[in-house]
Amino acid sequence: MTKWEYVTVPLLVHATKQILDTWGEDGYELVQVVPGPNPEQLVAYLKREKQGKS
Repeated sequence: MTKWEYVTVPLLVHATKQILDTWGEDGYELVQVVPGPNPEQLVAYLKREKQGKS
C-alpha cells in the first residue's frame, strides 16, 4: 500500500510557479490550491510518496 506525506504551502501570487517548481523538484505533486486568509494569498496542498526505510 502506498503511503503519502503531505505539506501545505502558502503561495504568493507573483511567485506561484517558482514556489511550485521548487516543491516539485523535491518530489511533491500538487493536489489542490485553495484561497488563503486574504485575496493576495493562496494555499497549496502537496503530496509525495513516503520513502520506505531500507
